[in-house]
Amino acid sequence: MQKNIFITGIVAAATGAAAALFVVRSEASRGNAPGHAQGGQHADTPSLFTSQSAPSAGAIDLTYAAEKSVNAVVHVKTSYMREQNVPESIFEFFYGFRRYQEPAPVVQGAGSGVIISTDGYIVTNNHVIERANEIHVTLNDRRTFTAKLVGTDPSTDIAVLKIEGSDLPYITIGNSDALRLGEWVLAVGNPLNLTSTVTAGIVSAKARNINILSDDFKIESFIQTDAAVNQGNSGGALVNARGELVGINTAIASPTGSFAGYSFAVPSSIVNKVSTDIIEFGVVQRAVLGVSLQELTPELAAEYGIQHVNGVLIYGVLEGGAAAQADLQKGDVVTKINDVEVSTVAQLQEQISKFRPNDQVSLTIVRSNKTKYVNIILRNKAGTTSLVKADSDNALHVLGASLKEVDANTKRALRIRGGVQVAELKQGMLMSQGVKKGYIITSINRTPVNSVHDISKILSTVQNEAVLIEGIYPNGTVAYYAIGMSR
Repeated sequence: MQKNIFITGIVAAATGAAAALFVVRSEASRGNAPGHAQGGQHADTPSLFTSQSAPSAGAIDLTYAAEKSVNAVVHVKTSYMREQNVPESIFEFFYGFRRYQEPAPVVQGAGSGVIISTDGYIVTNNHVIERANEIHVTLNDRRTFTAKLVGTDPSTDIAVLKIEGSDLPYITIGNSDALRLGEWVLAVGNPLNLTSTVTAGIVSAKARNINILSDDFKIESFIQTDAAVNQGNSGGALVNARGELVGINTAIASPTGSFAGYSFAVPSSIVNKVSTDIIEFGVVQRAVLGVSLQELTPELAAEYGIQHVNGVLIYGVLEGGAAAQADLQKGDVVTKINDVEVSTVAQLQEQISKFRPNDQVSLTIVRSNKTKYVNIILRNKAGTTSLVKADSDNALHVLGASLKEVDANTKRALRIRGGVQVAELKQGMLMSQGVKKGYIITSINRTPVNSVHDISKILSTVQNEAVLIEGIYPNGTVAYYAIGMSR
């Protein structure tokens, strides 16, 4: 049965109308030790169910959580300029450029965010601010701030903003690992521009992979709830009955684009790690096992001679990666990460996402139907144990393109002195602005471009602002694009 998944942030069209991002597929820290909430329980926090035994009869009071969290959830409003390109004719190409552009319309969007520190760090969704030239946030008390983009992580759809302030209301980050099915939670946000809205529901499922992210290293392990979430809730808070942040509301499953009973949030275990890395390093320190994974089905179990269908199958090991160094093999089944049981790829990815390169984790695996325990030193995507820096490579990443320098014959045919050509396109700033494969970038912000390094150098100096890209297509059509840089 086909299921429709919508990202819940308002993505405004040129007319200003909001539209959800539509997908038609359904299927994945430091600072605080994994599995522990930040800070202690407040003295005035009401006593709740803390044991594994059945709770006594009676209604759960959610008023404390609502009142505690609503002041720390902000309304995020964004705007960017969408370029209207009027291509020049081939005659203008040969006899002189006529640089004419229609006025660029301002495109506006809105979503939510969560203040996580008293000095103004805010967590939201990457898709809420991904093309923004300007970002403003409004607090529940109606104060408005201009926000600076600290960094983004498309792999988890998380972004971090910063506003200048002190003694700001904030939400303590809780332990999403401790959430239990059926536990009450609140969704706090600004759906449909209805500010400071609180809805309630229960945890319906954990570690859901709904296949809405397109990044090569995506991590989807959503908390599924039935708390009502709509367009504009994206980036808002999912809180437990103690008023602790346990997730960032991100998407809904709906045949219409409006709430139909299913909503999804990035768990706080991922949010905490990603936001801490972005604040500390400007980029996420992502650790990888260096394996290809597959859900273990009865058919695969029979093929590999596995007696118990419980765990995640390793069906490929990257040469020189962390797994290879620890002698993991194709056909091994991972059942636990640091004593936390994993039975799906999403669960495994969520556990590994808590760590940085050079961290050691303990894996429980089954090989030839015998249990083994393996200690493994995690590595980064480049295959080393080093931490990475927020450099020009990250600036290039947001463009979403493979680039190559223009050969001499093309330069001669188009009468250009230099340029860098778009060889391949994927989701990113260029694709979102209508750039096509083959486009040759000749200058950025009026600075000539002759190499990929030139682009890296220019973009590495740009933060949360628009750049003007000038270039030409192989057929001689000149085109200009204004790209909002958000990283």
